Parts: sequence; C-alpha cells; structure tokens
Amino acid sequence: MTQLTPVRRASGHRPPLLDTALTLAADGVPVLPLRAGKLPFANCATCAGNVCGGRPNMKTPGPCHCPRVCHAWAAATTDPAVITSPPWLAAWDRAVCVGYHPGGAGLTVVDLDDADAIAWARTALPATLTLETTRGQHWIYRGAMTSRNAVRPRVDVKSRMAYARWLGNGTGAMAPLPDAVRALAVKEPPAPRRAPQGLPAPLRAHGGDCPHRTLTYLERGISMAVQRITEASSAVHATVYRTFLAVLSTHGRCGCLSENHVARLFTAAQAKGESPRHCTDAWANALTALGL
Repeated sequence: MTQLTPVRRASGHRPPLLDTALTLAADGVPVLPLRAGKLPFANCATCAGNVCGGRPNMKTPGPCHCPRVCHAWAAATTDPAVITSPPWLAAWDRAVCVGYHPGGAGLTVVDLDDADAIAWARTALPATLTLETTRGQHWIYRGAMTSRNAVRPRVDVKSRMAYARWLGNGTGAMAPLPDAVRALAVKEPPAPRRAPQGLPAPLRAHGGDCPHRTLTYLERGISMAVQRITEASSAVHATVYRTFLAVLSTHGRCGCLSENHVARLFTAAQAKGESPRHCTDAWANALTALGL
C-alpha cells in the first residue's frame, strides 16, 4: 500500500471519507464521492445534459475538463490531485460514502439485494470475495465486463460504465470472473410487437427434400437441446434463447419440426422457471434472427 501524505485545507478541516478515497486510489481503484441515497453528485450547470461535450457517450472513464465531480461513474479517478482539489473537497464534505468504478479497477460486482438472490448465487456462481450490504451482499470478481441491471430478481452486475459503494473489507478470496457471470449480461433481441401467445405452429418446408437422412438425427438434436436447458445452472434466459436459436438454425428450414418438438423445448424451459410468454418471445426472436 502506498504511504499517503495527509492533505488538509488551510483551515485544518479534513473530510472524514478522504483517507479512504486516497487509499483506494493509491491501490488503483478509481473513486468518486456519493451523496445521500448512494447517488453520484449531479453535473454542474456547464455540464448538465452533457452539453459540455465531454464524454457524451460515457464510453471511456474520466470527466471532461470541468474540475467538479461531474458525469457520475466517469468522474471516478485515481489522481490524488483531483481527489483533493477544492471542488472535490467540497463534495467530500457532503458525501455519505465512497463510490468506485469497478470496471476501471478491473473488477466486477454482483450485487445481491436480498436473501433469495444470495441463495441463488451460492448455487449458481463460484465463491469469491464477499462484502455485506444493508440488505444483501456484493460478490466481487477479478475481471471487467459489461454492466447490466436486473439480470435476475434483485441481482445487478456492476463493472464497466457503472459505480458501486465501497463497503470495506470482505471475506473470502477474490476469484477470476467466471463465464456464468458474463452470461448474465447477454441480452436477447427485443421481442416483436405482436409476439404469438400460443405454441408456435411447426415450420413449413422451404422447398426441396429434408436434408436429414433419418428422423433419428432430429430426435437426437431435440433431446440434446432439452438436456442443455435442463442442466443450465445460471443465465437460464440466455441459455433458452441460444438453444432455441441452435435448434432452429439446424432444423428450422426443412419443415421437420412438429408441435411436439416445440412443446418439449417449451416444457424444459418452463421447468427452469421460464414463463410461457418468455418462451414464445424467445422462439419468435430466434426466428427473426434467422430470417425465418
């Protein structure tokens, strides 16, 4: 840990959160002050609505040339000169906690907001550094990824282009970011405006003979797809969609898929907690993606 030299105002006043912020910054963790409600400070009048032109798309961390604490997570910094500048000291005076940019530190936070979310994580995700929150836990992994909120009920993923509250020391050793967490950020294509409500009808042949020499090939494909869905231990939404996509890409153009085949896939998905509407939407999305 880098030895920190105390930075004080002329009056001798030192914001109580400043030492924590400087310690984290010295360890390479970009920090920012958070106000009441664990929220970042609002942009100043010059930067309101990103009219300043600085980081308008928030694609890279760091504020514009404004010296204030603007642009939320993008303001997070490891520069002690910025952290202890007069505008930032004024913000630290009003701050209620220290925030940080996980992605900027090469970290990912899985925010588990209640007991059910924690119970799910214990069966679906590898153990890692764990910190207690007011209502749940933060599981922190080594590695950065795309952030996404509400990946499951009461579960958020915070990494790039996001901020989290610093909670102090936790328990356990930090594990590498697993694929099970990365899969949580995978988004399906948007559902069509008029997604079918019932079981999709079997696809009609698009001309020509069926390329499958025997129906055994199709049966094996459906059985493997059902098994893949049944064995999914995490990212069920993404697994169902990708499985539907794989089935349709192989069997969707020859006209061999029957209502029975589709029903078996839907039944497997619903046994994993998917709703009938989600199954229908995922099937329609896969059809759209393949141009069927």
